[in-house]
Amino acid sequence: MIKAVLFDLDGVLTTDATGTTSIVKYIDKHTDLDKDLFEKAYRKHNWKLLYGRTTHEEMWPSLCTDLGQALDIDILRKAFNETPMDYGMIALSKYLKAHGYLIGMVTDNKRDRIEQIIQHNHLEDLFDVVTISADIGSGKKEKYIFDVTLNKVNLPYESCVLIDNNRDNLVIPCEHGMNTIFYDHDNRDFPALLQQLESMNINLESFE
Repeated sequence: MIKAVLFDLDGVLTTDATGTTSIVKYIDKHTDLDKDLFEKAYRKHNWKLLYGRTTHEEMWPSLCTDLGQALDIDILRKAFNETPMDYGMIALSKYLKAHGYLIGMVTDNKRDRIEQIIQHNHLEDLFDVVTISADIGSGKKEKYIFDVTLNKVNLPYESCVLIDNNRDNLVIPCEHGMNTIFYDHDNRDFPALLQQLESMNINLESFE
């Protein structure tokens, strides 16, 4: 029996495939910076950011050096706030929460970004567990991040389902008995997702 539904953030709860995609789009729209130059400078630090080896505050001076100009880090925080959310998916998570399921977020991401997105979108009461790669130095291609998540909710793998837009992220949890759903961030076939959840005996009859 499914007792917890775990959501990826980017590409599932948001409409952009990755957090970097959302940030680069915002920078491109609100500055005169060369989009490709900024993306290259940002991605240079992305692995360390995702695994908690650095923070945005620590890497920002280096990024500005690569850009050849000073850029107020506040624009990054504004980009976090403008992350495009999938409100249908948010509504689904709230419905599941109201019907007794534990709701979690498991994401390869940066702590400050996740905290700001949750706060800006008033989602503090939605999640029973939020596990972020930067906090624990482990991503979803490793088992540890899932062990940490399940220990927090005191559930076995078999009692959970993970929804993710990256097939590679589903391999490890599936191998250990977790139910998994691949959600294509390009097609965003929401009705098909609902059918997959219903096939796992999750009652969505009154979900609108």
